[in-house]
Amino acid sequence: MKALLIEDTLTSATLVSHQLRKIGIEPIVARNGETGIELYKQEHPDLILLDIIMPGMDGFEVARRIRQLEQFGEWTPIIFLTARTSDADLEKAISVGGDDYLIKPVSETVLAAKVRAMQRIAQMRFSLLVLTRKLDDANQELTRLSSLDGLTGISNRRQFDETLLREWRRLGRQGRPLSMLLCDVDYFKQFNDGYGHQVGDECLKAVARTLKDTLRRPADLVARYGGEEFAVILPDTEITGALQVAEAMRSAVEGLNITHRYSKGGSVVTISIGVASTTPLRTGSDSSVLLKRADDALYQAKQAGRNRIAAAVVSAID
Repeated sequence: MKALLIEDTLTSATLVSHQLRKIGIEPIVARNGETGIELYKQEHPDLILLDIIMPGMDGFEVARRIRQLEQFGEWTPIIFLTARTSDADLEKAISVGGDDYLIKPVSETVLAAKVRAMQRIAQMRFSLLVLTRKLDDANQELTRLSSLDGLTGISNRRQFDETLLREWRRLGRQGRPLSMLLCDVDYFKQFNDGYGHQVGDECLKAVARTLKDTLRRPADLVARYGGEEFAVILPDTEITGALQVAEAMRSAVEGLNITHRYSKGGSVVTISIGVASTTPLRTGSDSSVLLKRADDALYQAKQAGRNRIAAAVVSAID
C-alpha cells in the first residue's frame, strides 16, 4: 500500500512519512499542491494525506481537483492534515471531497487507526462494487433471457413486438420501407402427432436455426411467433428484397431434408411464407396493418398448396 503525502513543511512531512513506514505504508511525498496532483495521476495511491495550508494552491483546491480527476467508480480516501479545529474548516474539508482529518501534530496511534478505518471502508466499497457488477451482469442476463424463446433460443414474441414497434417508428420518421415475413411449418400438427412432441420440438429448433442463419444483416430479426409460426422483421427492405429472403428461407428449410411421412404435400418438412411490405410514413396506420397483410398472404400460400410464398404490398389506402 502506498500513500501520497502532500505537505509543504519538511518537519511534518518527515514525521508523517516515518509513521507511515512503521505501519507498512510507503509514502510518496509532494511539497506543494501542483506536484501532488501530478504524483496522484502518475502513482495512483491508495491513500492521500493532505495539508490544508500550503503556499499557492491550498489543500481544499487540491482535494477538489483530485475528485474531478477520478473516473467513474474510482475513490481514493483523502485525510486532511490541519492545525485548524473550527467547524467551518471541517465542513469545507468534507464538502470538497475529504473523508477525514488529523490534527497536527499527528499522533502515530491516531494515524494508524485512521488508516485502518479507511482501509476497511475501501475494502467494503470494493466488495460493494464487485457485488453491483455481478447484479448488473445478472440483470443483463435476465433481460437477455426474457427476450428469447425457451425452446428454440431465438427471439420470442415479446422481443418481436418491441422490435416491430421500434422499427415502425424509426422507419416512419425516415420514410423508409419495412417488410415482414410470417412463416408456418407445413402440416406440423401431423408431424407432432406422428413422431411425438420431442421430435416435434427438435424439428422446430432446426427450423428456427435455419431461418436465423439465413439472415445476413444485424438489424433483421427472426422470432418464434407462436407454436410452429415464425415472424421475420426486415427493416429498410422493399418487397423485392423481402421475397428474396423468403425464398432463401423456404429453400433452406426444405434443404434440411427432415423426413415427414405424414405430410400431404411431400416427404420432408417445408414452410409456407406470407410476405408484406410497406413504408410506415405513407401507410397512415400502425404496424398491425402490416402484420395483418402478412398473415393474409400466409393464408394464401397455404391455400395454394403450401411450401410456397405469397406476397402483399400495404398501400396508403389500407
